[in-house]
Amino acid sequence: MLIDFFLHLKARKLPVSTREYLNVLDGLRQHVCGQSLEDFYYWSRICLIKDESLYDRYDQAFGEYFKGVTELPGLAQELPEEWLKAAARRYLSPEEQARLENLGWDKLMETLRQRLEEQKERHQGGSKWIGTGGSSPFGNNGTHPEGIRIGGDSAGNRSAVKVWEQREFRNLDDQVQLGTRNIKVALRRLRRFARDGAAQELDLDGTIAATAHNAGWLDLMMRPERHNSVRVLLFLDVGGSMDDHVKVCEELFSACRSEFKHLEYFYFHNCVYESVWRDSRRRHSERTALADVIHRYGPDYKLIFVGDATMSPYEIMHPHGSIEHMNAEPGAAWLRRLLDAYPAAAWLNPEPERLWEYRQSIGLIRQLVAERMYPMTLEGLTRAMQVLSRKH
Repeated sequence: MLIDFFLHLKARKLPVSTREYLNVLDGLRQHVCGQSLEDFYYWSRICLIKDESLYDRYDQAFGEYFKGVTELPGLAQELPEEWLKAAARRYLSPEEQARLENLGWDKLMETLRQRLEEQKERHQGGSKWIGTGGSSPFGNNGTHPEGIRIGGDSAGNRSAVKVWEQREFRNLDDQVQLGTRNIKVALRRLRRFARDGAAQELDLDGTIAATAHNAGWLDLMMRPERHNSVRVLLFLDVGGSMDDHVKVCEELFSACRSEFKHLEYFYFHNCVYESVWRDSRRRHSERTALADVIHRYGPDYKLIFVGDATMSPYEIMHPHGSIEHMNAEPGAAWLRRLLDAYPAAAWLNPEPERLWEYRQSIGLIRQLVAERMYPMTLEGLTRAMQVLSRKH
């Protein structure tokens, strides 16, 4: 089974060697890793993958090969703690969910402060205390229309207004091979060519004219190459609900990298705030102040946001509303600053347009960007490029 796994990694163009594979097997014999498939994943990744930029490709290959597998032959089965938590999750009927109270931001934060002071032990399945699998607005793996998730993975409700844990996001792959050229074709509507730089290519028309002017003596004329002079400032939403749209976002990002010579990009999560980042692996230590971005790049840049705009309305309109930190100013304030600095702007949304009217946060973002939100379809990209091409 593991020999086939090694060959599967080789087939996915991962640079794994026989010596590294033998280290994996030796570690299993010596019980270096635990008994779960997750433990084997981390152990095999340590042995086989030496370049962090290949982690995402390794994750995909691992998931393809071990899809549906719960244990490795020869290792005792161990039920992961996450499965137990998921099994304990309480499912509520629509009527029960409707009876749960939306506390509102101020009351929610004040109630959490009181619970932290009063609670002395772990709770499971309740409706008041900080715990797991219940209907309390505090905890994880439960159900509540509006709450604070404390630790653990999302149960899939995506109704938390703040998350108390350190989350890791992945960078988008700018080398992904596009399954279609149509995205590039749509982006080319934004191109504006200019000749700049050193003279590097033959000017055939100029050479013919100069040679004729010199009574047949060859006079080679050179000229600078033509380059796409459009400048693009790209902001990409990553993590959370955007995980559902990674493939199409990677295709768009890769197309932008190949089409635009002057491209600057930054990542954000849900809504832009006072800082953004270039590398999701270092987003807690290496961030760029949004004010510096505005000062560094001129108003001739075309501003493009890519995100599903699906979040708690507090994240857009309320100070301290960010799901991850206590922001001094609401996201709407920073979004307006960007739109004021860059008149040519558009928001690309990978969510189907038919769902937009059911998401309050999408309506708020659409108002802020003056209805310049477009679906991430070929028709939507074409409309967005036409708007960005207009003179402002």
